[in-house]
Amino acid sequence: MLCVILQVYSFLLFARLILSWFPSPPEALRPVYAFLFAITDPVLRLVRPLVPPLRVGMAALDLSPILIFIAITILVRVLVNAGLC
Repeated sequence: MLCVILQVYSFLLFARLILSWFPSPPEALRPVYAFLFAITDPVLRLVRPLVPPLRVGMAALDLSPILIFIAITILVRVLVNAGLC
């Protein structure tokens, strides 16, 4: 069950990353945006101080989602190897 929750969370995080490229959502999608941001923001806020943004010219690339994806992948593999999933 924990592996399923982690996989669903990684899909939600991925959806949030895609939708973050479109800062002004249509009115119909605002509840979806609000839900995805509410679910993923707490974890991202925990990781962001650990990983400084990567400067690319005048822009900054937030690497914290990548670190979360790596952590989820490692955790799922550990759980599978331990026979818990």
